[in-house]
Parts: sequence; structure tokens; C-alpha cells
Amino acid sequence: MKKFDELVRVFDKLHSKNGCKWDKSQTHESLLKYLKEETKEFIDAVNSGNSHHMAEELGDILLQIMFHAQIAKKNKEFDVEDVIVLLIKKLKRRHPHVFAAKSQESLIRGKKIKLIIANWRRIKKTERLKHGK
Repeated sequence: MKKFDELVRVFDKLHSKNGCKWDKSQTHESLLKYLKEETKEFIDAVNSGNSHHMAEELGDILLQIMFHAQIAKKNKEFDVEDVIVLLIKKLKRRHPHVFAAKSQESLIRGKKIKLIIANWRRIKKTERLKHGK
């Protein structure tokens, strides 16, 4: 995680008083085209089977995530740590067969993968209803 901490520091410096004017002028809206472009480039890399290119494009997607989190941090909305915390909670909530106190190990045996997927969809639907989506 040392490298991730370094990445956070790089973004803080880019957005500091003496940082990059272009970076600091960006908004969520101005960056959307780059997020779309980088996502498409990652899909192309997957389709080509080039793992080095895939890693590079995932880095570009991470760049976009960091950028949006930095903008939100500047606006006092959230930061990249909040994004990570929410992702961890979501992964644990949607994988009760792995993280629940009472293991649901029987779900992951044999053809029970269908039950895992059905449970994931049910949990996701419940979350959407709860958040009005």
C-alpha cells in the first residue's frame, strides 16, 4: 500500500497551490470524456489479450478515479479513502457466503454458484431500493 499512499501524495501535490493548473481546473463533467475513452481502451486491451497494455489501461482508469476523488475532496464531498471504505462495505455485504459470521459455505459448492449470483442480485436490488435508484 506504500505505492497507493504515494499516489495520493502525488495527487495532493498536483492539486496544491503550486500544482498543475490544468489538473486543478478540471471538473467531474470535463473529465467524463477521458473516463469513457480509458474504459474503451481497457476493453480493447482485454480483447487483444495484451496483459501489459491491460495493466497500463487499468492505471489510466485508476487515474480517472483518483481525479474524481480529488475533485470531490476539494469540494469537501468525499475522498479516495471514502471510496475505498464504501467499496469494502459493498463487497462484504454482497458476499455473505464469504464474510457472514455464519458461513454459507454450502452455497459455493458445485452448482450453487447460481445461488450466489441470485443472492448478489437480490442484495443489489435491495440496496438500490434503499437508496432510491
